[in-house]
Amino acid sequence: MQPSVHPAPAAVSIWLLAVACLFVTCLIISNIVAAKLALIAGLVLPAAVILFPVSYILGDVLTEVYGYARARQVIWIGFACNLLAVIFIALAGALPAAGFWDGQMAYQRILGQTPRLLAASFLAYLVGEFVNAYVLARLKVATQGRMLWLRTIGSTLIGQALDSAIFITVAFAGIMDGSQLAAAVVTQWLFKSAYEAAATPLTYAAVGFLKRREGGEAFDRDLRFNPLALSD
Repeated sequence: MQPSVHPAPAAVSIWLLAVACLFVTCLIISNIVAAKLALIAGLVLPAAVILFPVSYILGDVLTEVYGYARARQVIWIGFACNLLAVIFIALAGALPAAGFWDGQMAYQRILGQTPRLLAASFLAYLVGEFVNAYVLARLKVATQGRMLWLRTIGSTLIGQALDSAIFITVAFAGIMDGSQLAAAVVTQWLFKSAYEAAATPLTYAAVGFLKRREGGEAFDRDLRFNPLALSD
């Protein structure tokens, strides 16, 4: 009896895999280093601000070159990988510490995030990244692929505003008063947005390189922008 023959899975571009891996890596590292508060340009900010905006830059690159559907897949993959990291970090923290090891309190202090902070982080990430991808894809069609700087900066301003507002509000409402919450939201939003604006030349270089390598780009003219859809 002849074995059944199935077609091989469609090949996925090595460049798409590379960008997706960088996106997920930046996301997971950002959530780990966010435990440190740093003084940057006179502002007290989580250390993650040096890396987390890179995930938005990579999200822009994904949407610009590969389209919203691919970006959506990577955003959900990032969510799943981050959730897996959080689960196993928590399980490792719950294991009984060896009697001679004195690092348990330090481990919990840095890696043991509270459920409230985790919920704030996950919710802010999903809303911010999906809105960023949606706005960029819509602007690309509206501008007929011109003015990449307008799309990347415009989508970031909206996505990062929602990300910062959701995270700060969910994480610190009741701990900080209204004026403190607003100040924290605006500070993080402006810093992250300025970061990506300054990185615009790098975004142009990455997008140009990938479009040449891939031999084209995506225009989402007839696409369902449902973030929960598995395919289009």
